[in-house]
Amino acid sequence: MPTKLALDWRGRAIEIEIAWVGRNDPAAEVMVFLHEGLGSVAQWKDFPDRLCRQLGLRGLVYSRPGYGASTPRAADEHWDVDFMHRQATEVLPALLTHLHIRKPWLFGHSDGGSIALLYAAHCTEQPAGVIVVAPHIMVEDISITSITAAREAYLHQGLRERLAAYHQDVDSAFFGWNDIWLNPAFRSWSIEDELAQISCPLLAIQGQEDEYGSMQQVLGIRDRLPAAEVLAIPNCGHSPHRQQAELLIVAVDAFVNKVKI
Repeated sequence: MPTKLALDWRGRAIEIEIAWVGRNDPAAEVMVFLHEGLGSVAQWKDFPDRLCRQLGLRGLVYSRPGYGASTPRAADEHWDVDFMHRQATEVLPALLTHLHIRKPWLFGHSDGGSIALLYAAHCTEQPAGVIVVAPHIMVEDISITSITAAREAYLHQGLRERLAAYHQDVDSAFFGWNDIWLNPAFRSWSIEDELAQISCPLLAIQGQEDEYGSMQQVLGIRDRLPAAEVLAIPNCGHSPHRQQAELLIVAVDAFVNKVKI
């Protein structure tokens, strides 16, 4: 069951929703799950538990500030272009330190994938390995088109009601993400030049029919990190953990076991 822990972030007391899944052993290696731009602990459903049980790992799932049952954004709080950098270099390290977690595996989806990459690029101790699914390393036209459509769906087509089941403050979650992605200042956002600082094993996965990003997102990772493994999943959109879960589990299991040899 999810619980909450208190953190201090930039002088502000916040609560972070967390859940432990997978192997029930405090001494086991940990895989940390980093959710998408509209995700939360509940949005993952049972995928983290299934994956961690397959891998023999303990899983930590958490909702970032503004999402799920974590502290919502303040009414006057608007995220800046560096919002993913702040999650990667401030919130995630504080969470890992609080829980005494060192060298975790990171599994990030979409924005969470970008945060995982940024953490690996800037942390003082590399993770055991990083798996990113549909990450963003730059902003593409396809991303803006789909995020614009998501706003229309949220305002007029019932998306707000569907997301409300997963977020304590659904407007905090949606507009925190949507407003900054559609801000013209975000159009030039890129983490491409930071990727070269990553030295841990890396697996980058993309659905070939992803409506939020092209294969250039993961191919761009390999261009800068030739040792990175890249997997394209056919008949799959933006959420392989929902659309091709079995295939994804097999691929991650093979990657993790290869790294451990």
